[in-house]
Amino acid sequence: MRTSRFFISTLKEAPSEAELVSHRLMLRAGLIRRLASGLYSWMPMGLRVLRKVEAVVREEMNASGALELLMPAVQPAELWQESERWEFYGAELLRLKDRHQRDFCFGPTHEEVITDIARREVKSYRQLPLNFYQIQTKFRDEIRPRFGVMRAREFVMKDAYSFHADFASLEETYKVMHASYCRIFERLGLRFRAVAADTGSIGGTGSHEFHVLADSGEDAIAFCPDSDYAANVELAEALPSGKRADASQEMARVATPGAKSIEEVSAFLGVSPHQVVKSLAVMDGEGCFTLLLLRGDHELNEIKAKKILGDFRFASEEEVERFMGCRPGYIGPVKPRQNMTVIADRAVAVMSDFVCGANENGFHLKGVNFGRDLPEPDRIEDIRNVVEGDPSPDGKGRLEICRGIEVGHIFQLRTKYSEKLQASFLDESGQARIMEMGCYGIGVSRIVAAAIEQNHDEKGVCFPEAIAPFQVAIVPIGMKKSDAVREAAEKLYAELLESGIDVLFDDRDERPGVMFADMELVGIPHRIVVGERGLADKKVEYQGRRDDAARGIALADAVQFMKERLCAP
Repeated sequence: MRTSRFFISTLKEAPSEAELVSHRLMLRAGLIRRLASGLYSWMPMGLRVLRKVEAVVREEMNASGALELLMPAVQPAELWQESERWEFYGAELLRLKDRHQRDFCFGPTHEEVITDIARREVKSYRQLPLNFYQIQTKFRDEIRPRFGVMRAREFVMKDAYSFHADFASLEETYKVMHASYCRIFERLGLRFRAVAADTGSIGGTGSHEFHVLADSGEDAIAFCPDSDYAANVELAEALPSGKRADASQEMARVATPGAKSIEEVSAFLGVSPHQVVKSLAVMDGEGCFTLLLLRGDHELNEIKAKKILGDFRFASEEEVERFMGCRPGYIGPVKPRQNMTVIADRAVAVMSDFVCGANENGFHLKGVNFGRDLPEPDRIEDIRNVVEGDPSPDGKGRLEICRGIEVGHIFQLRTKYSEKLQASFLDESGQARIMEMGCYGIGVSRIVAAAIEQNHDEKGVCFPEAIAPFQVAIVPIGMKKSDAVREAAEKLYAELLESGIDVLFDDRDERPGVMFADMELVGIPHRIVVGERGLADKKVEYQGRRDDAARGIALADAVQFMKERLCAP
Protein backbone atom coordinates (compact mmCIF):
# COMPACT_ATOMS: atom_id res chain seq x y z
CA MET A 1 0.00 0.00 0.00
CA ARG A 2 1.25 3.47 -0.91
CA THR A 3 0.68 6.26 1.57
CA SER A 4 -0.45 8.45 -1.34
CA ARG A 5 -3.39 6.05 -1.77
CA PHE A 6 -3.94 5.44 1.92
CA PHE A 7 -5.11 7.70 4.74
CA ILE A 8 -2.73 8.62 7.53
CA SER A 9 -4.12 11.01 10.14
CA THR A 10 -1.58 11.12 12.98
CA LEU A 11 -1.68 13.75 15.72
CA LYS A 12 1.14 15.36 17.66
CA GLU A 13 -0.96 15.50 20.82
CA ALA A 14 -3.87 13.36 22.05
CA PRO A 15 -7.10 14.97 23.33
CA SER A 16 -6.98 15.79 27.03
CA GLU A 17 -9.72 13.29 27.94
CA ALA A 18 -7.56 10.34 26.85
CA GLU A 19 -6.38 8.71 30.08
CA LEU A 20 -4.79 5.35 29.26
CA VAL A 21 -1.71 5.03 27.08
CA SER A 22 -3.65 2.91 24.58
CA HIS A 23 -6.39 5.54 24.27
CA ARG A 24 -3.87 8.33 23.70
CA LEU A 25 -1.83 6.35 21.18
CA MET A 26 -4.83 5.03 19.25
CA LEU A 27 -6.03 8.60 18.78
CA ARG A 28 -2.56 9.96 17.96
CA ALA A 29 -1.83 7.16 15.51
CA GLY A 30 -5.14 7.71 13.74
CA LEU A 31 -6.42 4.21 14.53
CA ILE A 32 -9.74 5.47 15.89
CA ARG A 33 -11.77 8.67 16.06
CA ARG A 34 -14.38 9.52 18.68
CA LEU A 35 -17.96 10.00 17.50
CA ALA A 36 -19.71 10.28 20.89
CA SER A 37 -19.22 9.00 24.42
CA GLY A 38 -18.11 5.36 24.14
CA LEU A 39 -18.58 5.33 20.34
CA TYR A 40 -15.57 5.19 18.00
CA SER A 41 -15.00 4.98 14.26
CA TRP A 42 -12.23 2.61 13.23
CA MET A 43 -10.06 4.46 10.74
CA PRO A 44 -8.31 2.61 7.88
CA MET A 45 -5.07 2.07 9.85
CA GLY A 46 -6.92 0.83 12.93
CA LEU A 47 -9.30 -1.35 10.94
CA ARG A 48 -6.36 -3.24 9.47
CA VAL A 49 -5.26 -4.11 13.00
CA LEU A 50 -8.78 -5.10 14.02
CA ARG A 51 -9.20 -7.33 10.98
CA LYS A 52 -5.90 -9.08 11.68
CA VAL A 53 -7.05 -9.87 15.21
CA GLU A 54 -10.34 -11.18 13.80
CA ALA A 55 -8.47 -13.35 11.29
CA VAL A 56 -6.45 -15.12 13.98
CA VAL A 57 -9.53 -15.63 16.13
CA ARG A 58 -11.51 -16.98 13.18
CA GLU A 59 -8.76 -19.38 12.10
CA GLU A 60 -8.42 -20.88 15.57
CA MET A 61 -12.17 -21.11 16.10
CA ASN A 62 -12.57 -22.91 12.78
CA ALA A 63 -9.68 -25.21 13.69
CA SER A 64 -11.41 -26.07 16.96
CA GLY A 65 -14.46 -27.31 15.07
CA ALA A 66 -16.70 -24.34 15.85
CA LEU A 67 -19.14 -23.21 13.14
CA GLU A 68 -19.48 -19.53 12.24
CA LEU A 69 -22.87 -17.89 11.94
CA LEU A 70 -24.16 -14.34 12.33
CA MET A 71 -27.06 -13.41 14.59
CA PRO A 72 -29.08 -10.18 14.57
CA ALA A 73 -27.75 -7.32 16.68
CA VAL A 74 -31.32 -6.26 17.53
CA GLN A 75 -33.18 -8.81 19.65
CA PRO A 76 -36.86 -9.10 20.66
CA ALA A 77 -37.75 -8.47 24.30
CA GLU A 78 -39.71 -11.74 24.50
CA LEU A 79 -36.52 -13.82 24.52
CA TRP A 80 -35.01 -11.76 27.34
CA GLN A 81 -38.25 -11.97 29.27
CA GLU A 82 -38.18 -15.76 28.90
CA SER A 83 -34.68 -15.88 30.37
CA GLU A 84 -35.75 -13.38 33.06
CA ARG A 85 -32.95 -11.01 32.13
CA TRP A 86 -35.05 -8.18 30.64
CA GLU A 87 -35.21 -6.43 34.00
CA PHE A 88 -32.27 -8.16 35.70
CA TYR A 89 -29.67 -6.95 33.18
CA GLY A 90 -30.31 -3.36 34.22
CA ALA A 91 -29.47 -0.05 32.59
CA GLU A 92 -26.65 -1.49 30.45
CA LEU A 93 -29.30 -3.06 28.21
CA LEU A 94 -30.20 -0.57 25.48
CA ARG A 95 -33.96 -0.97 25.05
CA LEU A 96 -35.85 0.34 22.02
CA LYS A 97 -39.25 0.13 20.35
CA ASP A 98 -40.06 -0.38 16.69
CA ARG A 99 -42.79 1.51 14.81
CA HIS A 100 -45.38 -0.94 16.16
CA GLN A 101 -44.28 -0.17 19.75
CA ARG A 102 -42.86 -3.65 20.22
CA ASP A 103 -39.94 -3.92 22.63
CA PHE A 104 -36.45 -4.80 21.42
CA CYS A 105 -32.89 -4.42 22.67
CA PHE A 106 -29.51 -3.95 21.05
CA GLY A 107 -27.70 -7.14 22.02
CA PRO A 108 -24.96 -6.90 24.64
CA THR A 109 -24.62 -10.69 24.34
CA HIS A 110 -26.45 -13.50 22.54
CA GLU A 111 -27.26 -16.34 24.95
CA GLU A 112 -30.98 -15.95 24.36
CA VAL A 113 -30.80 -15.81 20.57
CA ILE A 114 -28.48 -18.80 20.19
CA THR A 115 -30.55 -20.84 22.63
CA ASP A 116 -33.64 -20.04 20.58
CA ILE A 117 -31.82 -21.31 17.47
CA ALA A 118 -30.86 -24.52 19.26
CA ARG A 119 -34.36 -25.25 20.56
CA ARG A 120 -35.79 -24.79 17.07
CA GLU A 121 -33.13 -26.70 15.15
CA VAL A 122 -31.78 -29.44 17.43
CA LYS A 123 -34.11 -32.39 17.98
CA SER A 124 -31.89 -35.40 18.61
CA TYR A 125 -28.77 -36.33 20.57
CA ARG A 126 -27.30 -37.33 17.20
CA GLN A 127 -26.97 -33.62 16.32
CA LEU A 128 -24.89 -32.88 19.42
CA PRO A 129 -22.42 -31.54 20.35
CA LEU A 130 -22.53 -28.26 18.43
CA ASN A 131 -20.44 -25.12 18.85
CA PHE A 132 -21.53 -21.93 17.06
CA TYR A 133 -19.62 -18.65 17.01
CA GLN A 134 -19.87 -15.18 15.53
CA ILE A 135 -17.74 -12.01 15.36
CA GLN A 136 -20.14 -9.15 15.76
CA THR A 137 -20.80 -5.69 17.18
CA LYS A 138 -22.30 -5.51 20.67
CA PHE A 139 -23.66 -2.60 22.69
CA ARG A 140 -23.64 -2.17 26.46
CA ASP A 141 -24.76 1.18 27.82
CA GLU A 142 -21.86 1.67 30.23
CA ILE A 143 -22.61 4.22 32.95
CA ARG A 144 -19.14 5.70 32.47
CA PRO A 145 -17.52 4.82 29.14
CA ARG A 146 -13.79 5.49 29.34
CA PHE A 147 -10.34 4.45 28.18
CA GLY A 148 -11.30 4.54 24.49
CA VAL A 149 -12.17 1.13 23.05
CA MET A 150 -11.08 -0.51 26.31
CA ARG A 151 -14.45 0.31 27.85
CA ALA A 152 -16.59 1.54 24.98
CA ARG A 153 -20.34 1.20 24.71
CA GLU A 154 -20.13 -0.30 21.22
CA PHE A 155 -17.48 -2.97 20.66
CA VAL A 156 -16.57 -5.98 18.54
CA MET A 157 -16.78 -9.35 20.23
CA LYS A 158 -16.33 -12.98 19.29
CA ASP A 159 -18.92 -15.00 21.16
CA ALA A 160 -19.34 -18.75 20.89
CA TYR A 161 -21.95 -21.07 22.40
CA SER A 162 -21.80 -24.84 22.62
CA PHE A 163 -24.63 -27.34 23.16
CA HIS A 164 -24.23 -30.83 24.62
CA ALA A 165 -26.13 -33.95 25.56
CA ASP A 166 -24.33 -34.22 28.91
CA PHE A 167 -21.86 -32.47 31.21
CA ALA A 168 -18.95 -34.70 30.19
CA SER A 169 -19.32 -33.47 26.60
CA LEU A 170 -19.43 -29.85 27.82
CA GLU A 171 -16.25 -30.37 29.84
CA GLU A 172 -14.50 -31.79 26.75
CA THR A 173 -15.42 -28.78 24.59
CA TYR A 174 -14.51 -26.43 27.45
CA LYS A 175 -10.99 -27.88 27.46
CA VAL A 176 -10.78 -27.52 23.68
CA MET A 177 -11.83 -23.89 23.89
CA HIS A 178 -9.39 -23.19 26.72
CA ALA A 179 -6.56 -24.55 24.54
CA SER A 180 -7.84 -22.61 21.49
CA TYR A 181 -7.85 -19.37 23.47
CA CYS A 182 -4.27 -19.98 24.61
CA ARG A 183 -3.23 -20.49 20.98
CA ILE A 184 -5.05 -17.32 19.92
CA PHE A 185 -3.25 -15.12 22.43
CA GLU A 186 0.08 -16.82 21.74
CA ARG A 187 -0.32 -16.18 18.01
CA LEU A 188 -1.25 -12.55 18.68
CA GLY A 189 2.09 -12.15 20.44
CA LEU A 190 0.62 -11.20 23.82
CA ARG A 191 1.84 -12.01 27.32
CA PHE A 192 -1.23 -13.39 29.05
CA ARG A 193 -2.53 -15.60 31.83
CA ALA A 194 -5.59 -17.82 32.00
CA VAL A 195 -7.10 -17.50 35.47
CA ALA A 196 -9.94 -19.18 37.35
CA ALA A 197 -12.73 -16.63 37.71
CA ASP A 198 -16.19 -15.89 39.06
CA THR A 199 -19.05 -16.48 36.61
CA GLY A 200 -20.66 -13.10 37.37
CA SER A 201 -23.94 -12.09 35.72
CA ILE A 202 -23.55 -14.65 32.90
CA GLY A 203 -24.02 -17.47 35.38
CA GLY A 204 -23.08 -21.14 35.26
CA THR A 205 -20.37 -23.10 37.06
CA GLY A 206 -16.77 -23.29 35.81
CA SER A 207 -15.20 -20.12 34.45
CA HIS A 208 -11.79 -18.88 33.26
CA GLU A 209 -10.72 -15.38 32.31
CA PHE A 210 -7.86 -14.59 29.94
CA HIS A 211 -5.87 -11.51 30.89
CA VAL A 212 -3.27 -9.57 28.96
CA LEU A 213 -0.67 -8.61 31.55
CA ALA A 214 -0.25 -4.84 31.90
CA ASP A 215 0.37 -2.47 34.80
CA SER A 216 -2.67 -0.45 33.74
CA GLY A 217 -5.01 -3.46 34.03
CA GLU A 218 -8.13 -3.01 36.12
CA ASP A 219 -8.12 -6.59 37.38
CA ALA A 220 -5.78 -8.00 40.01
CA ILE A 221 -4.54 -11.53 39.34
CA ALA A 222 -3.13 -13.84 42.00
CA PHE A 223 -0.64 -16.36 40.68
CA CYS A 224 2.01 -18.72 41.98
CA PRO A 225 5.37 -18.45 40.16
CA ASP A 226 6.23 -21.98 41.29
CA SER A 227 3.16 -23.64 39.77
CA ASP A 228 0.40 -23.17 37.19
CA TYR A 229 -2.02 -21.70 39.73
CA ALA A 230 -3.64 -18.41 38.70
CA ALA A 231 -6.98 -16.88 39.67
CA ASN A 232 -8.72 -13.55 39.71
CA VAL A 233 -8.27 -11.99 43.14
CA GLU A 234 -12.07 -12.06 43.42
CA LEU A 235 -11.95 -15.87 43.39
CA ALA A 236 -8.55 -16.79 44.85
CA GLU A 237 -8.90 -18.62 48.15
CA ALA A 238 -7.18 -17.16 51.22
CA LEU A 239 -6.02 -20.22 53.15
CA PRO A 240 -6.08 -20.43 56.97
CA SER A 241 -2.73 -19.41 58.44
CA GLY A 242 -1.35 -20.77 61.70
CA LYS A 243 -2.99 -21.27 65.07
CA ARG A 244 -4.24 -18.75 67.57
CA ALA A 245 -1.68 -17.80 70.19
CA ASP A 246 -2.61 -17.72 73.85
CA ALA A 247 -3.69 -14.41 75.35
CA SER A 248 -0.81 -12.43 76.83
CA GLN A 249 -2.50 -9.08 77.55
CA GLU A 250 -5.41 -7.90 79.65
CA MET A 251 -8.22 -6.19 77.81
CA ALA A 252 -8.17 -2.43 78.28
CA ARG A 253 -10.54 0.35 77.22
CA VAL A 254 -8.60 3.17 75.55
CA ALA A 255 -9.80 6.64 74.52
CA THR A 256 -9.24 7.23 70.79
CA PRO A 257 -10.87 10.63 70.14
CA GLY A 258 -11.33 11.29 66.42
CA ALA A 259 -9.56 8.07 65.40
CA LYS A 260 -11.96 6.01 63.29
CA SER A 261 -10.10 4.50 60.33
CA ILE A 262 -7.65 1.61 60.64
CA GLU A 263 -4.79 3.97 59.77
CA GLU A 264 -5.83 6.52 62.38
CA VAL A 265 -6.37 3.94 65.12
CA SER A 266 -3.09 2.15 64.35
CA ALA A 267 -1.12 5.39 64.44
CA PHE A 268 -2.83 6.62 67.62
CA LEU A 269 -2.22 3.38 69.52
CA GLY A 270 1.17 2.64 67.97
CA VAL A 271 0.21 -0.80 66.68
CA SER A 272 0.41 -2.43 63.26
CA PRO A 273 -2.80 -2.56 61.16
CA HIS A 274 -2.55 -6.36 61.11
CA GLN A 275 -3.14 -6.32 64.88
CA VAL A 276 -6.44 -4.43 64.48
CA VAL A 277 -9.80 -6.02 63.72
CA LYS A 278 -12.12 -3.95 61.56
CA SER A 279 -15.83 -4.59 61.81
CA LEU A 280 -17.97 -4.02 58.73
CA ALA A 281 -21.68 -3.70 59.38
CA VAL A 282 -23.92 -5.04 56.62
CA MET A 283 -27.53 -6.01 56.07
CA ASP A 284 -27.55 -9.53 54.63
CA GLY A 285 -29.76 -11.05 51.96
CA GLU A 286 -32.58 -11.58 54.47
CA GLY A 287 -32.34 -8.10 55.96
CA CYS A 288 -30.48 -9.21 59.10
CA PHE A 289 -27.74 -7.11 60.69
CA THR A 290 -24.35 -8.82 60.30
CA LEU A 291 -20.82 -7.95 61.38
CA LEU A 292 -18.01 -9.00 59.05
CA LEU A 293 -14.63 -9.11 60.80
CA LEU A 294 -11.43 -8.54 58.86
CA ARG A 295 -7.83 -7.97 59.81
CA GLY A 296 -6.99 -4.29 59.53
CA ASP A 297 -4.61 -4.72 56.61
CA HIS A 298 -7.02 -6.90 54.61
CA GLU A 299 -9.85 -5.90 52.26
CA LEU A 300 -13.33 -7.39 52.02
CA ASN A 301 -13.96 -9.55 48.97
CA GLU A 302 -17.55 -8.65 48.17
CA ILE A 303 -18.00 -11.55 45.74
CA LYS A 304 -17.01 -14.07 48.42
CA ALA A 305 -19.26 -12.30 50.93
CA LYS A 306 -22.16 -12.35 48.49
CA LYS A 307 -21.85 -16.12 48.10
CA ILE A 308 -22.24 -16.42 51.88
CA LEU A 309 -24.82 -13.71 52.56
CA GLY A 310 -26.70 -13.42 49.29
CA ASP A 311 -27.29 -9.89 48.07
CA PHE A 312 -26.16 -7.58 50.85
CA ARG A 313 -25.54 -3.90 51.44
CA PHE A 314 -23.52 -1.90 53.93
CA ALA A 315 -25.57 -0.73 56.91
CA SER A 316 -26.50 2.92 57.15
CA GLU A 317 -25.20 5.12 59.96
CA GLU A 318 -28.66 5.07 61.54
CA GLU A 319 -28.75 1.25 61.44
CA VAL A 320 -25.27 1.04 62.98
CA GLU A 321 -26.30 3.31 65.85
CA ARG A 322 -29.53 1.40 66.37
CA PHE A 323 -27.87 -2.03 66.50
CA MET A 324 -24.50 -1.15 68.02
CA GLY A 325 -25.23 1.97 70.08
CA CYS A 326 -22.37 4.00 68.56
CA ARG A 327 -21.25 5.71 65.40
CA PRO A 328 -19.39 3.89 62.61
CA GLY A 329 -15.66 3.84 63.29
CA TYR A 330 -16.04 2.61 66.88
CA ILE A 331 -17.99 -0.63 66.40
CA GLY A 332 -16.58 -4.03 67.36
CA PRO A 333 -17.66 -7.62 68.02
CA VAL A 334 -17.71 -7.15 71.81
CA LYS A 335 -21.05 -6.88 73.60
CA PRO A 336 -22.93 -8.26 70.57
CA ARG A 337 -26.58 -7.30 70.45
CA GLN A 338 -29.44 -9.71 69.87
CA ASN A 339 -30.40 -10.72 66.33
CA MET A 340 -26.89 -10.09 65.07
CA THR A 341 -24.56 -12.53 63.30
CA VAL A 342 -20.77 -12.24 63.53
CA ILE A 343 -18.76 -13.70 60.64
CA ALA A 344 -14.98 -13.63 61.01
CA ASP A 345 -12.46 -14.03 58.25
CA ARG A 346 -10.08 -16.95 58.68
CA ALA A 347 -7.21 -14.57 59.46
CA VAL A 348 -9.22 -12.92 62.27
CA ALA A 349 -10.12 -16.27 63.81
CA VAL A 350 -6.45 -16.92 64.71
CA MET A 351 -5.77 -13.43 66.13
CA SER A 352 -5.07 -12.77 69.80
CA ASP A 353 -4.44 -9.62 71.86
CA PHE A 354 -6.04 -7.54 69.09
CA VAL A 355 -7.53 -4.06 68.92
CA CYS A 356 -11.17 -3.46 68.01
CA GLY A 357 -13.94 -0.92 68.48
CA ALA A 358 -15.49 -0.67 71.94
CA ASN A 359 -19.03 0.05 70.69
CA GLU A 360 -18.67 3.39 72.43
CA ASN A 361 -18.03 6.68 70.64
CA GLY A 362 -14.39 7.74 70.98
CA PHE A 363 -13.12 4.44 72.44
CA HIS A 364 -11.37 1.27 71.34
CA LEU A 365 -10.30 -1.88 73.18
CA LYS A 366 -6.76 -3.32 73.36
CA GLY A 367 -5.68 -6.84 74.27
CA VAL A 368 -8.94 -8.43 73.14
CA ASN A 369 -9.18 -12.23 72.84
CA PHE A 370 -11.89 -14.58 71.62
CA GLY A 371 -13.31 -16.92 74.21
CA ARG A 372 -12.19 -14.77 77.14
CA ASP A 373 -13.45 -11.26 76.27
CA LEU A 374 -16.04 -12.03 73.63
CA PRO A 375 -17.77 -15.10 72.19
CA GLU A 376 -16.26 -17.05 69.34
CA PRO A 377 -17.59 -15.84 65.95
CA ASP A 378 -20.83 -17.39 64.74
CA ARG A 379 -19.07 -18.38 61.52
CA ILE A 380 -15.51 -18.45 60.20
CA GLU A 381 -15.29 -17.93 56.45
CA ASP A 382 -12.93 -16.83 53.70
CA ILE A 383 -14.20 -13.30 53.01
CA ARG A 384 -11.06 -11.33 52.10
CA ASN A 385 -8.92 -10.64 49.06
CA VAL A 386 -5.66 -12.53 48.96
CA VAL A 387 -2.48 -10.47 49.25
CA GLU A 388 1.09 -10.89 48.05
CA GLY A 389 2.86 -13.57 50.07
CA ASP A 390 -0.25 -15.59 50.96
CA PRO A 391 0.16 -19.38 50.55
CA SER A 392 -0.89 -20.59 47.13
CA PRO A 393 -4.14 -22.62 47.31
CA ASP A 394 -2.43 -25.47 45.47
CA GLY A 395 0.17 -25.72 48.25
CA LYS A 396 3.13 -25.14 45.92
CA GLY A 397 4.47 -21.74 46.95
CA ARG A 398 3.47 -18.17 47.72
CA LEU A 399 1.15 -15.93 45.75
CA GLU A 400 2.20 -12.91 43.77
CA ILE A 401 -0.17 -10.24 42.45
CA CYS A 402 -0.07 -8.69 38.99
CA ARG A 403 -2.46 -6.55 36.95
CA GLY A 404 -4.32 -7.77 33.90
CA ILE A 405 -6.75 -6.60 31.22
CA GLU A 406 -9.54 -9.10 30.65
CA VAL A 407 -9.78 -9.93 26.94
CA GLY A 408 -11.49 -13.33 27.07
CA HIS A 409 -13.85 -15.29 29.30
CA ILE A 410 -15.15 -18.84 29.00
CA PHE A 411 -18.03 -20.32 31.03
CA GLN A 412 -19.67 -23.64 31.69
CA LEU A 413 -23.21 -22.29 31.55
CA ARG A 414 -24.76 -25.73 32.19
CA THR A 415 -28.56 -25.39 31.87
CA LYS A 416 -29.09 -21.79 33.04
CA TYR A 417 -30.49 -20.64 29.68
CA SER A 418 -31.49 -23.90 28.04
CA GLU A 419 -33.80 -24.71 30.96
CA LYS A 420 -35.49 -21.31 30.99
CA LEU A 421 -35.98 -21.36 27.21
CA GLN A 422 -36.76 -25.09 27.14
CA ALA A 423 -34.00 -26.06 24.73
CA SER A 424 -34.36 -29.84 24.82
CA PHE A 425 -33.46 -32.87 22.71
CA LEU A 426 -34.43 -36.53 22.59
CA ASP A 427 -31.81 -38.89 24.05
CA GLU A 428 -31.09 -42.45 22.93
CA SER A 429 -34.17 -43.77 24.76
CA GLY A 430 -36.44 -41.12 23.24
CA GLN A 431 -36.69 -39.10 26.46
CA ALA A 432 -36.64 -35.30 26.35
CA ARG A 433 -33.60 -33.79 28.10
CA ILE A 434 -32.34 -30.22 28.57
CA MET A 435 -29.13 -29.36 26.73
CA GLU A 436 -25.94 -28.46 28.56
CA MET A 437 -24.35 -25.20 27.36
CA GLY A 438 -20.99 -23.48 27.25
CA CYS A 439 -20.19 -19.85 26.43
CA TYR A 440 -16.88 -18.46 25.15
CA GLY A 441 -16.21 -14.76 24.57
CA ILE A 442 -13.27 -12.70 23.29
CA GLY A 443 -13.21 -8.90 23.21
CA VAL A 444 -11.79 -8.44 19.72
CA SER A 445 -11.65 -4.64 19.75
CA ARG A 446 -10.43 -4.66 23.34
CA ILE A 447 -7.47 -6.84 22.33
CA VAL A 448 -6.16 -3.99 20.15
CA ALA A 449 -6.08 -1.60 23.11
CA ALA A 450 -4.68 -4.26 25.45
CA ALA A 451 -1.88 -5.05 22.99
CA ILE A 452 -0.90 -1.37 22.96
CA GLU A 453 -0.96 -1.18 26.77
CA GLN A 454 1.54 -4.02 26.77
CA ASN A 455 3.58 -2.91 23.74
CA HIS A 456 4.54 0.77 23.52
CA ASP A 457 7.39 3.16 24.17
CA GLU A 458 7.99 6.92 24.15
CA LYS A 459 7.77 6.98 20.34
CA GLY A 460 4.40 5.26 20.06
CA VAL A 461 2.94 1.80 19.48
CA CYS A 462 5.11 -1.35 19.15
CA PHE A 463 2.57 -3.78 17.68
CA PRO A 464 3.32 -7.51 17.74
CA GLU A 465 3.93 -8.57 14.15
CA ALA A 466 0.75 -10.67 13.95
CA ILE A 467 -1.53 -7.65 14.33
CA ALA A 468 0.55 -4.71 13.06
CA PRO A 469 -1.28 -2.72 10.34
CA PHE A 470 1.66 -3.41 8.01
CA GLN A 471 4.67 -5.68 8.44
CA VAL A 472 7.24 -3.42 6.78
CA ALA A 473 7.52 0.29 6.04
CA ILE A 474 9.68 1.53 3.17
CA VAL A 475 10.83 5.10 3.74
CA PRO A 476 12.64 6.66 0.74
CA ILE A 477 14.69 9.78 1.47
CA GLY A 478 14.42 12.49 -1.16
CA MET A 479 12.57 10.29 -3.63
CA LYS A 480 11.13 13.30 -5.48
CA LYS A 481 14.63 14.62 -6.16
CA SER A 482 16.53 11.38 -6.82
CA ASP A 483 15.76 8.98 -9.67
CA ALA A 484 18.07 6.38 -8.07
CA VAL A 485 16.17 6.45 -4.77
CA ARG A 486 12.79 6.31 -6.50
CA GLU A 487 13.77 3.41 -8.76
CA ALA A 488 15.35 1.39 -5.91
CA ALA A 489 12.40 2.01 -3.57
CA GLU A 490 9.82 1.13 -6.26
CA LYS A 491 11.67 -2.08 -7.17
CA LEU A 492 12.03 -3.12 -3.52
CA TYR A 493 8.35 -2.38 -2.91
CA ALA A 494 7.28 -4.55 -5.85
CA GLU A 495 9.55 -7.43 -4.82
CA LEU A 496 8.32 -7.40 -1.21
CA LEU A 497 4.70 -7.40 -2.38
CA GLU A 498 5.41 -10.26 -4.76
CA SER A 499 6.87 -12.21 -1.82
CA GLY A 500 3.58 -11.84 0.04
CA ILE A 501 4.87 -9.27 2.55
CA ASP A 502 2.45 -6.60 3.76
CA VAL A 503 4.24 -3.32 2.97
CA LEU A 504 3.49 0.37 3.45
CA PHE A 505 5.45 2.47 0.94
CA ASP A 506 5.74 6.02 2.27
CA ASP A 507 5.80 7.94 -1.00
CA ARG A 508 4.74 11.24 0.58
CA ASP A 509 6.75 14.36 -0.11
CA GLU A 510 7.58 14.83 3.58
CA ARG A 511 10.69 15.44 5.63
CA PRO A 512 12.43 12.23 6.81
CA GLY A 513 11.75 13.07 10.45
CA VAL A 514 8.00 13.26 9.81
CA MET A 515 7.96 9.93 7.98
CA PHE A 516 10.08 8.20 10.64
CA ALA A 517 7.89 9.55 13.45
CA ASP A 518 4.66 8.41 11.76
CA MET A 519 5.95 4.89 11.08
CA GLU A 520 7.11 4.56 14.70
CA LEU A 521 3.88 6.03 16.08
CA VAL A 522 1.60 3.58 14.26
CA GLY A 523 3.78 0.65 15.32
CA ILE A 524 5.04 -0.93 12.09
CA PRO A 525 7.54 -3.60 13.22
CA HIS A 526 10.16 -3.23 10.45
CA ARG A 527 11.47 -0.21 8.56
CA ILE A 528 13.71 -0.02 5.49
CA VAL A 529 15.16 3.38 4.58
CA VAL A 530 16.31 3.95 1.00
CA GLY A 531 18.69 6.89 0.54
CA GLU A 532 21.34 8.10 -1.86
CA ARG A 533 24.15 7.67 0.67
CA GLY A 534 23.36 3.99 1.21
CA LEU A 535 22.70 3.31 -2.44
CA ALA A 536 26.22 4.51 -3.22
CA ASP A 537 27.38 1.36 -1.44
CA LYS A 538 24.42 -0.68 -2.80
CA LYS A 539 22.88 -0.77 0.66
CA VAL A 540 19.67 0.20 2.43
CA GLU A 541 19.13 0.84 6.12
CA TYR A 542 17.10 -1.56 8.25
CA GLN A 543 15.75 -0.99 11.76
CA GLY A 544 13.29 -3.05 13.80
CA ARG A 545 10.74 -1.10 15.79
CA ARG A 546 12.33 -2.14 19.07
CA ASP A 547 15.96 -1.90 17.87
CA ASP A 548 18.20 0.75 19.39
CA ALA A 549 19.96 1.52 16.13
CA ALA A 550 19.73 0.96 12.37
CA ARG A 551 22.08 -1.24 10.36
CA GLY A 552 23.02 -1.45 6.73
CA ILE A 553 22.02 -4.42 4.59
CA ALA A 554 22.75 -5.15 0.94
CA LEU A 555 19.95 -3.92 -1.32
CA ALA A 556 20.16 -7.16 -3.30
CA ASP A 557 19.58 -9.19 -0.13
CA ALA A 558 16.82 -7.01 1.36
CA VAL A 559 13.87 -9.20 0.32
CA GLN A 560 15.46 -12.41 1.58
CA PHE A 561 16.56 -10.60 4.74
CA MET A 562 12.96 -9.53 5.44
CA LYS A 563 11.61 -13.01 4.76
CA GLU A 564 14.00 -14.41 7.36
CA ARG A 565 13.16 -11.67 9.85
CA LEU A 566 9.43 -12.23 9.48
CA CYS A 567 9.82 -15.99 9.93
CA ALA A 568 12.07 -15.63 12.98
CA PRO A 569 10.47 -16.69 16.30
